[in-house]
Amino acid sequence: MTVFARLLFSALLLFAGTPAAAQERAPDELVKSVTEEVLAILREDRQIQAGDTKRAAELIETRIAPHFDFPRITALAVGRAWAQADAAQREALTDEFRQLLVRTYANSLTRYRDQTVTFKPVRPGSDANEVRVDSQINQPGGQPVALDYHLARSANGWKVIDVAVANVSLVTSYRSSFASEVSSGGIDGLLKALQAKNREGQASVRSPG
Repeated sequence: MTVFARLLFSALLLFAGTPAAAQERAPDELVKSVTEEVLAILREDRQIQAGDTKRAAELIETRIAPHFDFPRITALAVGRAWAQADAAQREALTDEFRQLLVRTYANSLTRYRDQTVTFKPVRPGSDANEVRVDSQINQPGGQPVALDYHLARSANGWKVIDVAVANVSLVTSYRSSFASEVSSGGIDGLLKALQAKNREGQASVRSPG
């Protein structure tokens, strides 16, 4: 995905950072109302706009990450090979993938600049417990970009299990590279690859000045 696409993904992920009571609302209503609130916050946060990726990462961890089903996202991205992993490996893979996503999108979040959002009617998922919430990002002077959320109902409310930017799924985009790592080094090979990427990326999480 492009830097702009990652930016859009990270910015709109913030819709999940709402009080628990708000999760009882219909998922499309939740996405719309909180997206508008978050976009207003991003426009005013000078530290994030100045490139403070540490602040952006903290924002994601505290406001966003608790509302995503990371074990399921990781399982979907790993695909069939998930069945080969034991409980400890699954936990480790989920933790490393979560770190990778948080860092990647924290970097992108610092590039947010005045995009607006329009929404389309909600679409049903594969069953009554899944829905698609589609939106369109309007960039001043640029082409609109589709940003679609796949949510599933859980015991703790609606959780995001996939996001598609310009019809490219987050899960699908990682699945091929994960499959390649598993093919060459097994589950442990994939885990080591994720750990290496996270070590390399630590230096990029910074505060301005």
